[in-house]
Amino acid sequence: MDSQVDELEAARETVGMPQLDFATFPNQIFWLVVTLVVIYLILARVALPRIAAVLAERRGAITNDIARAEALKLQAEEAEAAYQKALADARAEASRIVDKAKAEMQEKLEVAIQKADAEIAARTAESERRLAEIRDNAAAAVETVARDTVREVLGVMGTKAEDAAVDAAVSAQLKGKAA
Repeated sequence: MDSQVDELEAARETVGMPQLDFATFPNQIFWLVVTLVVIYLILARVALPRIAAVLAERRGAITNDIARAEALKLQAEEAEAAYQKALADARAEASRIVDKAKAEMQEKLEVAIQKADAEIAARTAESERRLAEIRDNAAAAVETVARDTVREVLGVMGTKAEDAAVDAAVSAQLKGKAA
């Protein structure tokens, strides 16, 4: 028996790796099949359902996120449209207010111009009246001074003239008639 043990030990030493020993192949194949079946059952019963549940949950979350994103996108587009409409309305309202203010300012300007024209016309008429009055007063003063001067000159010369004759001569001279 010792010789058989020695032979087996010698055979083991000559083969090298025990996995490559053809004598143990049936045993290795059996355990390989058992291990693969156990791994398959663990994967099929435990791991794959969990992975499938996670994938389904992720797919649902992604679908919900996409739907929510589309809804938010629609809301954003509606908000933008409402903003654009409000902006256009505000611009139209501002334009209307500006036009109304311009019209009111133009009306006030026209009223002010009319008042200024009326005031200028009134002042011009008053000035013309005063100038006419001053001219009349100046003419009367010139006539009075001329009469007094003629009387003084005649008095210095020693000549006496009637007041009516002096007045007539001065009036005729001032009116452009020769006396």
